[in-house]
Amino acid sequence: MAFSEEALRKQLGKYKFRDLTIEELKNVNQTYPNFTFSMNTYTFKDGSQKDLLNFSGTVPVKYGNSYNIPVRLWILDSHPFAPPICFLKPTLNMSISVGKHVDARGRIYLPYLQNWSHPKSTVIGLIKEMIAKFEEELPLYSLSSSDAARQSELLSYIAKITEGETDMKSKSKTGGGKDEGCCNKITVVGAGDLGIACVLAVAAKGAADKVVLLDLSEGAAKGGIMDLEIFALPNVEISKDFSASADSKVVVLTVNSLGNAQTYLDVIQSNVDLFRGIVPAISHYSQNTVLLVASHPAVGRTLSLRAFSLLLPR
Repeated sequence: MAFSEEALRKQLGKYKFRDLTIEELKNVNQTYPNFTFSMNTYTFKDGSQKDLLNFSGTVPVKYGNSYNIPVRLWILDSHPFAPPICFLKPTLNMSISVGKHVDARGRIYLPYLQNWSHPKSTVIGLIKEMIAKFEEELPLYSLSSSDAARQSELLSYIAKITEGETDMKSKSKTGGGKDEGCCNKITVVGAGDLGIACVLAVAAKGAADKVVLLDLSEGAAKGGIMDLEIFALPNVEISKDFSASADSKVVVLTVNSLGNAQTYLDVIQSNVDLFRGIVPAISHYSQNTVLLVASHPAVGRTLSLRAFSLLLPR
């Protein structure tokens, strides 16, 4: 929706400081007229939801060439006393380049947001710092047409898994009992509580016609594994052999290795060492798979990037 003060007043009925918010957004519209606004539902980390105003548009960035970086700013109902929540909004032919100021989900973190203080801090000032930081480290890069098509396909598939709407049930198996007939295989690496939960969730939703649980632990089977074996869930295979993961469409890594780590960097290095033995084996048997890393929140984002850059074959 194009900027309209009258429409904004109607939309911002529950905002505590509506007049201050409208005045500031009028300034944004004058400086960046390409921005449009709408009311949408925002989901917070704790799962709670709220209808919030958000501004979507592009900011001009010079990084050798000139780029228009698409962003979305969610305006909280306590604005301008609380900073916006900012995200990149990449198109299908763009991918996020995780860095100092952007995480894997595209959320933007800036000193300006951390030090937000009304009336000194404004959305215009925020956008100016955003541009300055993006000119130091470009947050997006272009995908080739084939990569963009593949990314779109994979995102669609993952979304279907989430909703339990894959179409594998309509596909018949061939080749007897061999894995060649497995249209959609998902492998879960790690037989801890999280790994077991992933297997049960995938099986319950019917999101794959075969689920493989790779148990990398040594010694006798633990409780969760024994439960799976007792119930003998259809299409669920438990194995200690990486070859069982062959031709997986998605591989979920739930393993962690804290060891004797004492610091944040020690934890990362410990997990990188663990992944150094896992990722090449997975990629050997499933070269076109999607790797989903489910690790400790303190290391998940950094680990996935660092581990994959070090371990995946070039």
